[in-house]
Amino acid sequence: MSTKRNDRHLTMAELVARIDDGSIDTVVVAFTDMQGRLQGKRLHGRYFADIVVDHGTEGCNYLLAVDVDMNTVGGYAMSSWERGYGDMEFALDERTIRVLDHLPATAMVQCDLVWLDHSPVVQSPRTILQAQLDRCAERGWTALAGTELEFIAFDTTYEAAADAAYRDLRPVNQYNVDYSILGTTRVEPLLRAIRNTMYAAGLDVEGAKGECNFGQHEIGFLYADALTTCDNHAVYKTVAKEIAAQQGKALTFMAKYNEREGSSCHVHLSLRGQDDSLVFWDAERGERSALYDHFVAGILATAAELTLLYAPNINSYKRFAHGSFAPTAVAWGHDNRTCAVRLVGKGPAARLENRLPGADVNPYLAVAAMLAGGLHGIEHELPLEPELVGNAYDADKPQVPHTMWEARTLFASSEVARAAFGDEVVDHYTNMADVELRTYDAAVTDWELKRGFERL
Repeated sequence: MSTKRNDRHLTMAELVARIDDGSIDTVVVAFTDMQGRLQGKRLHGRYFADIVVDHGTEGCNYLLAVDVDMNTVGGYAMSSWERGYGDMEFALDERTIRVLDHLPATAMVQCDLVWLDHSPVVQSPRTILQAQLDRCAERGWTALAGTELEFIAFDTTYEAAADAAYRDLRPVNQYNVDYSILGTTRVEPLLRAIRNTMYAAGLDVEGAKGECNFGQHEIGFLYADALTTCDNHAVYKTVAKEIAAQQGKALTFMAKYNEREGSSCHVHLSLRGQDDSLVFWDAERGERSALYDHFVAGILATAAELTLLYAPNINSYKRFAHGSFAPTAVAWGHDNRTCAVRLVGKGPAARLENRLPGADVNPYLAVAAMLAGGLHGIEHELPLEPELVGNAYDADKPQVPHTMWEARTLFASSEVARAAFGDEVVDHYTNMADVELRTYDAAVTDWELKRGFERL
């Protein structure tokens, strides 16, 4: 586990050496929770080097059994008052050690979650993805992935945004800046700081571009193996928010902040042989391989029942709107952005783009769902339907679930999900949806107040 992903990462020996010479005094030990957030501890460097490197560290198991407000909630088999809310261990993954330049003398290491007997916590998002990667490895394949993550930035602090109930905030751009150089120049101090900090932290940065909604931007990163991409994704979301806060700004990765364009997280995926041979392309015939077609067919066949892992929040479903560049139809096409699945590239670049996830997605769960669906298609040799040519919004195709309740019901009853992930995982994330649905159903929204306070 000591192999560095690139020369900007540190080995454990290099991290300890920097602690010894005083250039690192804080180590963030973090894992990704159900909501896709980094959670963990800030440890003093000396304590980390002297104790944690050899003996590890622990945290309460409710960290995988809370809502977004960190309330302990019922219904989770792994964590409850009856079980006493015990501990789980943060198992350090030395491949993820990175320096965070935006914070003084700080490094980070990401973790897997294991029980105190060292058995895996199967409900952990990183473990869920690793299980699907292991299924690929059994067939001699590795998965490559890239995530395209959008956000909306505002000229206000997070504190002021909260005081304003997140309404009427001033975006950093007041018009559509899609591909606009002038529009991105206006925000370049923020974008540049994020790009350069992420590069120093071991991410391979491609660039930044404006998007359609006011103040909406995307910073792109080069694809990597699927686990590395998801690890980087989680770090990027946290660091981008931290840098925005340092500059007196706020940014959101909500799937649908307002009635304009939502923020997406298109996920690109392909398989390679462990010798880097092509799996999705038949070089002799110069066309897609049969395995590629089966894989895409499997993703389409399971799209509805696995949507909960692509769209994990109430707000996620507001993004699925006609003519919005977010999909409504379960269909595929060549370079067709109206479809849920878009195929692009040839030869080594042949890959699929899943356009279902929004920026609020947990990347580990989304990629795990894609692999589970694709492997289902391969194992059952599902035929790929003809591509959709034209406007998928107006096509007579099965529709993406448009509510969390619908997605939750399909997921809970999915034989594919239970076979791929196991009952413990399916029941755990079904309960996560139930918690969100109960909370949402109990809320009185500003929409209700505006419509009903005087007029009803």
